[in-house]
Amino acid sequence: MKTLLFSLLLLTAPLAAGESVYQQLGEKEGISAIVEEMLYRVGGDERIVHHFDGVDIVHVHEQITLQVCDVVGGPCEYKGETMQVSHEGMGVTHADFNALVEHLIAAMEKHEVPVAAQNQLLAALAPMYEDIVQE
Repeated sequence: MKTLLFSLLLLTAPLAAGESVYQQLGEKEGISAIVEEMLYRVGGDERIVHHFDGVDIVHVHEQITLQVCDVVGGPCEYKGETMQVSHEGMGVTHADFNALVEHLIAAMEKHEVPVAAQNQLLAALAPMYEDIVQE
């Protein structure tokens, strides 16, 4: 399989009765906290932190939060750049992508997101892989 992301999708289990992925992620506040934790972890990861040099991390946090909220059916509308445009020329590799996914999973685990909801989010984000990775 192409990535750790796709391997994890094989573990999909049903969501808790009556709760959407958006709710299980903690709604917009929970998503914001997960994204903040993920970005904090990225900041300490020498494998990929260079991709964030010179960026407005507050803006990145806001945009990823909106995008995740939108992708999982929350009341947000992501109006930012496409993943292809925002990652153009960055040289993101397969390994870089996997490192970010590792940090996203760790952030969700820290915030006690159920595995089924984690997998649903990863499945929703998986189509972005082709627009982000440039190898």
